[in-house]
Amino acid sequence: MSASLPEAEGFVLDEQVAHLMRRAHQRASALFLTVLADAQLTPTQFFAMARLHEMGKLSQNRLGRLAAMDPATIQGVIRRLHERGYIERLADPTDRRRMVLSLSPLGQETVVRLLGDANRIGDEIVAPLNPDEREMFVSLLKRLV
Repeated sequence: MSASLPEAEGFVLDEQVAHLMRRAHQRASALFLTVLADAQLTPTQFFAMARLHEMGKLSQNRLGRLAAMDPATIQGVIRRLHERGYIERLADPTDRRRMVLSLSPLGQETVVRLLGDANRIGDEIVAPLNPDEREMFVSLLKRLV
């Protein structure tokens, strides 16, 4: 180490949680993008569509919360998905000022077509772990988020 640089005091980049999580995210994203390439969807768009598939009609605000997206992000995601015909905006029957979102037939068909591949990629992401480690890893991730 150069004499002019201060000591790192035990800092080793390859042992840093944030760095390791970033690298794991890069790997997971790269694998997941292989599933979404044909549909030309981003992971964020797919996750919003998957949440609508799970939950049915939702307000934009609630979808954003359930998909862990801030208001600006969910607004852009919804706009792009609507422009591509994947989601429909409908007047909320209980509050005319609010719109609810639902998957269009094209959106529903697209999500259903991608779900199996998404599950396969999830398995591929944790493939280096044995079954007990996978279960523990997912449990620990849930605690972190």
